[in-house]
Amino acid sequence: MAVNLTELSLPQLEGLKTQLDQEIEFLTSSIGQLKVVQTKYVEAKDSLNVLNKSNEGKELLVPLTSSMYVPGTLNDVERVLVDVGTGYYVEKNVGDSKAFFKRKIDFLTKQIEKIQPALQEKHGMKQAVIEVMNVKIQQLQHSQQASQSAGTTKA
Repeated sequence: MAVNLTELSLPQLEGLKTQLDQEIEFLTSSIGQLKVVQTKYVEAKDSLNVLNKSNEGKELLVPLTSSMYVPGTLNDVERVLVDVGTGYYVEKNVGDSKAFFKRKIDFLTKQIEKIQPALQEKHGMKQAVIEVMNVKIQQLQHSQQASQSAGTTKA
């Protein structure tokens, strides 16, 4: 249902602008969250590149938390445990793991690409609302000035 913005009152336009601001904030936040997850998958996929025969047996630091590590040795360079979500891990070979991460990255890219046009549309709508509000405010100011000058000339 299309609404003619020029038919709305200033308070209605202000309410619409507030709603659009909230929708823009939500869509922007959603894109940000998707990009964070996408970055994690890209990093995971890239980290699989160190798993090759020349690195087998080398010492490395194994993260226990984001700030605590223990020394370890890289014994198996052909299989990894992949977090597939909700606390489930699946053992996969390196090639399958790379393919898994590529699918996840591609999926997230498509989701971001779906949201982007909606975000741009909301920005355009907000701009249109602001322009109509400015026109209405100018009209209101002109009518107030006209009534003031009409009142002054009568005196």
